[in-house]
Amino acid sequence: MSPPLFLLLPPLPPIPPLAVPREIRRMVRLTFPTALLTLIGYGIFFAFGLLRDLFRKLLNWSKSDDPKVFALFSSTARLFAGRIRVKGSSFFYFWQGYAPICPAFEDFYTRRIYHRIQDCFGRPIASAPDAWIDVVERYSNDNNKTLHRTTNTTRCLNLGSYNYLGFAAGDEYCTPRVIESLESYAPTTCSSRADAGTTKLHTELEELIARFVGKPAAITFGMGYVTNSSIIPALVGEGGLIISDSFNHNSIVNGARASGATVMVFQHNSPSQLEELLRKQIVKGQPGTGEPWKKIMVIVEGIYSMEGEFSKLPEIVAICKKYKAYIYLDEAHSIGAVGKSGRGVCELLGVDPADVDIMMGTFTKSFGSCGGYIAASEDIIQYLRYACPAHLYATSMSPPAVQQVISAIKVVLGEDGSNRGAKKLAQIRESSNYFRSELKKTGFVVLGDNDSPVMSIMLYNLAKLPAFSRECLRQNVAVVIVAYPATPVLLARARICISASHTREDLIRGLKVISEVGDLVGAKCLPAEPEKIKFD
Repeated sequence: MSPPLFLLLPPLPPIPPLAVPREIRRMVRLTFPTALLTLIGYGIFFAFGLLRDLFRKLLNWSKSDDPKVFALFSSTARLFAGRIRVKGSSFFYFWQGYAPICPAFEDFYTRRIYHRIQDCFGRPIASAPDAWIDVVERYSNDNNKTLHRTTNTTRCLNLGSYNYLGFAAGDEYCTPRVIESLESYAPTTCSSRADAGTTKLHTELEELIARFVGKPAAITFGMGYVTNSSIIPALVGEGGLIISDSFNHNSIVNGARASGATVMVFQHNSPSQLEELLRKQIVKGQPGTGEPWKKIMVIVEGIYSMEGEFSKLPEIVAICKKYKAYIYLDEAHSIGAVGKSGRGVCELLGVDPADVDIMMGTFTKSFGSCGGYIAASEDIIQYLRYACPAHLYATSMSPPAVQQVISAIKVVLGEDGSNRGAKKLAQIRESSNYFRSELKKTGFVVLGDNDSPVMSIMLYNLAKLPAFSRECLRQNVAVVIVAYPATPVLLARARICISASHTREDLIRGLKVISEVGDLVGAKCLPAEPEKIKFD
């Protein structure tokens, strides 16, 4: 006997959080009609996804001659117990005794929403990430479920890479020294820093980065993400309190979760809410016991990578000093890219580096390399050499990558004997401000502060994301689109990253294409400025 039809319906996936704070709604110009239409769009995707799951289940059930499948439907209790594959089918059947490996919502979202637009993500390139890149063309024969690369490439304007100062595409000062280090040291150390993975280059880089950011000492790691996710648990543990900005990067989120400390979130870039939360938690103490917190650490970013906003660092530092809380600053996107001499948000906003307890940054953006660093007092750095798993067990930075960072910083500081570093900093600041202002003039809702090389164009509706990305690619402009779960459900966007290697002609072309595509997909939510009349 066949099971009732309603039992064949897959369980409804849980809906992700939709609430957007009032301050954020004002910042992104999120109106009620826009929010409503966006939710309707998601609802349509969910409805069709559930229907497709239902019909796929019915079709495979009717065609299958496997007795296990028929036995599967004989008991309601076994219907949603687990999943198996039947005769190579891509649909998963629930099976007794096994819990699903993939969480239900993530599995559904990937199959029924992400796969529809996955051609807009992970596009392979066949060149250095310079102002222009060669994007490898791909095709799909199964509605984007699988993508196949071709041997053809398309030359595109690169508005997606983090190559802020242009060092990743080769440099007259950096590249020869990197090649020389490759010949001297080999591509890898094949060892952790605590064993045989420390070279003279690693020591030189740590001394240089400490001097560059204005701290007594520094320690480096082979990956920027790991820097946050492994350092935070080494600094704060059970009995401690971590207060994190709500828009902090996933590496911070995972590091805080792994620490065992109590984690609380304050409203994005809101010093007043941070102070209120700090005051309450100091009074309440640890949950259950009321004992004082062993330590309190506030974690913020220099530039928030999805918004392009600067942290309100002076106010946050003042609050942390008032309540005796440590401050951890992530400068992944700001170090090297902002400030008069590229020293990041402390220099830009007039904050003394001595007032920031832990300064974190990466080498993957402005310096065209890989890895990350922590700069702090000598005592803290010495402690991390004995306590941080990433230092004790992970393979150290590749020596050529270390040399790339050393050379890039020397160019920024002018220690290469030229003023190219100062010119790069002036170029990225001027280009970023020009591009942002011109985007706003055309009617886009654009996030990001002046001088920030990161800016986001708000698209909101999920259906506009692939349309915007594909049409830009068709016109030889490569952009990055971002949606849930990297952003809140209602705040999908296209993120633009400006590089010092972009010329004014490159920016004008990018603006022209983006404006045309914005008109085509209906992404302009504000009135455009009238064109100025030109008199001959």
